[in-house]
Amino acid sequence: MTNFPPPGAGDPSTARGSHPDATADGAAAAPTAPSDPTDLADPTVPTLDDVVDTGDPVIDTSNDGLDDGINRCPKCGSTDVQLRATAGELICLFCRHQWSEARLDETIENGDLTTLTGTTIGSGASDIDASVDVVMTMKCSGCGAEVVVNTAENMTARCHWCRHVLTVNEQIPNGAVPDAVLPFTITHGDAVERIRAFAGKRKLFADRAFAAEFKPENIVGVYMPYMVVDSNASADITGKGEIQTRKYTRGSGDNEETVYDADRYEVRRHVDFTVDDLTVESSAERANFDSSANTNNIINTILPFDTENAVKWNASYLTGYTSEKRDQDVAHLVPEVEDQLLSIARSQVEPSVKKFDRGVCWEVEKLDVHGTRWVSMYLPVWLYSYYHEVKGKGMVHYIAVNGRTGEVMGSVPVSHKRLLAAAVSVGGVIDAGVIALMVATS
Repeated sequence: MTNFPPPGAGDPSTARGSHPDATADGAAAAPTAPSDPTDLADPTVPTLDDVVDTGDPVIDTSNDGLDDGINRCPKCGSTDVQLRATAGELICLFCRHQWSEARLDETIENGDLTTLTGTTIGSGASDIDASVDVVMTMKCSGCGAEVVVNTAENMTARCHWCRHVLTVNEQIPNGAVPDAVLPFTITHGDAVERIRAFAGKRKLFADRAFAAEFKPENIVGVYMPYMVVDSNASADITGKGEIQTRKYTRGSGDNEETVYDADRYEVRRHVDFTVDDLTVESSAERANFDSSANTNNIINTILPFDTENAVKWNASYLTGYTSEKRDQDVAHLVPEVEDQLLSIARSQVEPSVKKFDRGVCWEVEKLDVHGTRWVSMYLPVWLYSYYHEVKGKGMVHYIAVNGRTGEVMGSVPVSHKRLLAAAVSVGGVIDAGVIALMVATS
């Protein structure tokens, strides 16, 4: 689908106009276009803003087996437990037993998304209480000692007396504990090699300091906070579409121009659709793409994640990794979700407007969200960062690896002198800024 300029003057009986070079400068306005036969429905359904309510039903996703703050090996009882990424499972470091928490999808009632109404949220996606401190004091059930855990930095701590590992599994209302976690399956070594290969392909134009200081071994495994949303929605879209009837030229020499004749129609479409596991960032800092200071937008370029395989929360999955706490509630993310749902609606109607070979210009769009279900989830990302400063202005470049699929994307600081030298060597004049962008993001 492409936008097009208003048609020129034409035969009023057919609503046909002339388009010199796909423009109609100085042309008279076209008469009212006939309607495409698809009628619009007009359901009186509340918008997503109306649906969100503090009294909405909550799904309890807490892991009841970990209420005492200790995650024990089901075989030997040891608390020395961490993730084994090659298997995507927890492993006991004492007896080597491996197991997984139950998948979140298996513990909540998903049902038919076409029947989803209102707004339902997981208990880990409840509104953040700003008054709740990120520092927790936990009582060790092994020896009774009190252990302090800063949930802004870590979700586990070892008792300094009996060496039990204490894990924060209670869904405290400070945003630190989500409904589910999607474990890493890409190992540190694998991620290092993927980042090394990514940067290696771009070293020809890379800044020399970056090339000299590049150490992919310094990458960090991070669990990033997301909201995963199911939705039942519909949309009404209206606009103008054109079907070309003739193409010809007029004039000669420098005054020659191409003219198009087209029939113009009013196009109306209604679509009902469901969305399963729409993924939205729930960290305000990551959602704020300040391209002048950093390239953190690359996080979204390594989507999608296989969120259907996420398991119920267990802090032991985070042992050896860092994590970011979400700081946005459902209400904060409503505009972003609505925008993405509308984009999906446009793609849904696209196959029905292929006959309009001159394109369709959508003018009015209306989205109705019948129901949504929100769960908070940690998703795995390997992250390499490099601070680059030029003439006193700094930029943080990131290279990210999807911790499940291995997809890699990132930004590499480039040398404009080397770019220009390469351009001259091939006998062309190339905009170094354009090439820099291509090298950084391709």
